Amino acid sequence: MTDLRCPWRGKAFKAYSIIDIYSRKIMGWRVEERESDQLAVEMFEVAFALHGTPDFVHADNGPAMRSDALADLLVANGVTKTHNRPYVSNDNPFSESEFRTMKYRPNYPGTFDDLQSARDHLASYVPWYNTNHRHSGIALFSPQQVHDGTWRHVHRIRDRALQRYHRKHPERFRARPTTPTPTNTVGINIRKETVNI
Repeated sequence: MTDLRCPWRGKAFKAYSIIDIYSRKIMGWRVEERESDQLAVEMFEVAFALHGTPDFVHADNGPAMRSDALADLLVANGVTKTHNRPYVSNDNPFSESEFRTMKYRPNYPGTFDDLQSARDHLASYVPWYNTNHRHSGIALFSPQQVHDGTWRHVHRIRDRALQRYHRKHPERFRARPTTPTPTNTVGINIRKETVNI
């Protein structure tokens, strides 16, 4: 969750989101006036119905994410929930990165006049992020391309172009270039030696 500023001092709208850490795709989201256990549960229920149930959910340390209601839903669906240490602000670097992308875009208003304007903004942002945003953490593919596997086709096109350019101008390279791909293994708090690159 992240706060979305509103005109009233000491108050903020709450943007909830679920992100697939492998593809970086936003799988579920909502904007509400407050943080609520039941609203978080409803968001996860909708995401599970649309996308299937994951093996793990890495939740932040907010009250809604630590609630018994959400824990009960995850247990009932066979999902293991993990958390980082308490009081760590970046307990999910993938969602923190997504929130930063949202808040640093040129069209981000900074302050939302009302709840509906915040919801409208996210309703246009989420499709853009999932399908148009070229994410540096996944080799400049879009989250949707990585999620559905179409990145492989785009990778072949990129690689052919790069290799063709290398053949024409080998003097501009120290060695044969390689075209980056998304990492095979992604996780939170995993040791580097367990990652296959």
